Order: sequence, then structure tokens, then C-alpha cells
Amino acid sequence: QLKLVESGGGLVQPGGSLKLSCTISPFGLDYYNIGWFRQAPGKEREGVACVSNGVNSDLIDYADSVKGRFAISKDNEHYTVYLQMNSLKPEDTGVYSCAAVSRVFRSCMLTDPESEYDFWGQGTQVTVST
Repeated sequence: QLKLVESGGGLVQPGGSLKLSCTISPFGLDYYNIGWFRQAPGKEREGVACVSNGVNSDLIDYADSVKGRFAISKDNEHYTVYLQMNSLKPEDTGVYSCAAVSRVFRSCMLTDPESEYDFWGQGTQVTVST
């Protein structure tokens, strides 16, 4: 069973930055696609960014709404995936969760997260407000 733990959320003013972490245990990242998703109150969960496993060359994908502002990265040594969020906007507010799935021969996906990903963290709250 894979365990995912997010950290790094908080309250930030518009234009500010936060860096989220997703630590995975007990296995490494080599064969897992990892995604970051967010859910605002009253809205459906949406994909933010994802990184594919090493077999798929660590391919990365971003939602259009965060391109140029967010960056996803992996630290294979520490079993951690990061989400650097810059130029934050109020509409970025939500609970951010990371998810993992073993899909060695397929790139990561941002759509249909509940069907695509098998393992989820508990989520961390991000609030962008004055």
C-alpha cells in the first residue's frame, strides 16, 4: 500500500508563492505517475500538474490555468514530488492533493482523477486572499 503525505499549504496574499510537498512511502517514484489536484468549495476536483514515471522520461503536464506559474518537480532520492506555485491568484484557492498510480507504459493524466489514480494523500489547504 502506498502512502502519500502532503505539506506546505497555508494562507498567502495574491501574487505570493507557496511550495507544496508530497512525500511517498514505502516505495520510490520510479514506476509511478504522480499528479497534483485541487478542489475548491462547491467545485469538482481538477488536475493541476502531473509528472510521469521514469520509464516515460518524467514527462510533465500542466493545466492551462497554471502554465507559466506552477512548476512540478521530483526528488527521487527523498521520494518527494514538489509543486512550486508562484503568482498565486484567489482562484487558486482549494484543497490540494497528490495522487499516484503505477502506469509504467503510459504518461500521467490530469483528467478523470478518481478513475486514473489509485493512491491519494489527505490534502493540504491553500488559501489565496488579502
